[in-house]
Amino acid sequence: MFWERRLDSWVEQVRSQSALPLQLELWNGKRLHFGQDKPQVIVRIPHVSALKYFFKPSLASLGDAYVNGKIEVEGKARAVIAIANALAARTLKVEGKFGRVLHTFSHDKKDDAEAIQYHYDVSNEFYGLWLDKNMVYSCAYFENGDESLDDAQTKKIDHILTKIRIRPGDTLLDIGCGWGALAIRAASKFGAKCVGVTLSERQVELAKQRVKEAGLEDRVEIRLQDYRDVQGQFDRITSVGMFEHVGIKNLPEYFSKVNSLLAEGGVVMNHGITSTDINSGDSPYGTGEFVDKYVFPHGELPHLSVALRSMQEGGLEVLDVENLRRHYAKTCGTWVDNYEANSAAIKATIDDKRYRIWRVYLAGCQYAFQQDWISLYQVVCAKAGRDTAHLPWSRRFMYPG
Repeated sequence: MFWERRLDSWVEQVRSQSALPLQLELWNGKRLHFGQDKPQVIVRIPHVSALKYFFKPSLASLGDAYVNGKIEVEGKARAVIAIANALAARTLKVEGKFGRVLHTFSHDKKDDAEAIQYHYDVSNEFYGLWLDKNMVYSCAYFENGDESLDDAQTKKIDHILTKIRIRPGDTLLDIGCGWGALAIRAASKFGAKCVGVTLSERQVELAKQRVKEAGLEDRVEIRLQDYRDVQGQFDRITSVGMFEHVGIKNLPEYFSKVNSLLAEGGVVMNHGITSTDINSGDSPYGTGEFVDKYVFPHGELPHLSVALRSMQEGGLEVLDVENLRRHYAKTCGTWVDNYEANSAAIKATIDDKRYRIWRVYLAGCQYAFQQDWISLYQVVCAKAGRDTAHLPWSRRFMYPG
């Protein structure tokens, strides 16, 4: 049969380049090995129609097949992603380092709210099963490399607050405040008066509850609010894992808004994921296509150079840049482990399709950070055009003790 000849030819093509710990099990009982007797991953194909996902495999097409139940996959999530990428690399011809140009979106308030709610309003219980105890959904900071996730997330928050030199009595705006961990820490440990804004209703509910439980209602205010609607002046502003939702073409306007909210002598920290493609394109083999379709609607990752230029265009001077790519790879790896360990409980909170989406997504993120497809930068800024006296002589203040 035609499909048998084509499948055998494709398997031979892949196997001739190098062996893979992969086994395909077909609907008719036939098993195909890719060069190793003990596979790490077994893919079961229940119908001939599913073969179309394999003849020109990409991470997007294979992800589609998995999340929609067209194939069944057995194996650790990390191994599944690595082998899927290997299949794509052996089959597809990629133009340069990256496969396609990332779409741009309108990012009006209604669309942004819907996109945020799609991703973050899955349920608080869902996130609580694989995040740290404070539910910090962003790159942790492993100062020594051996910290627990709980400790590394607390260290990340302290690292940010130390970098912006927050002082008792300072006002802090946290844009994209999540479940409130940074604002609560800034108030309880550093004596700041904080406002946190998010577009996620579920986050607001839990964050307000946590503020009340911490006895900080007089020092922390959590709002369901678009950053474009915030008014006032703040001594310090943080944005952690949020500017990815702004849209590349909107970044100058975004940083201009941040600048308008920053008091004289204030400091801003932007902590966000960037593309390592200079043209701000997709990750290799369709990764970004999968993420945009299933995980982060309308998300856009700029190259670091685009982010820095946009900050300057928004009237901000860049004071410090730190690459935390290794930290995010480890963070995602820990999330993957937690997700796999708590799979039964997670499946009880969401449907099977969403369970599969997140399983692929988290492991894929770890792989992308490891391979330098995407990165994570913390960038500290202040208002541009000021006298040099406001600049610190060294970075020692960032690493107290």
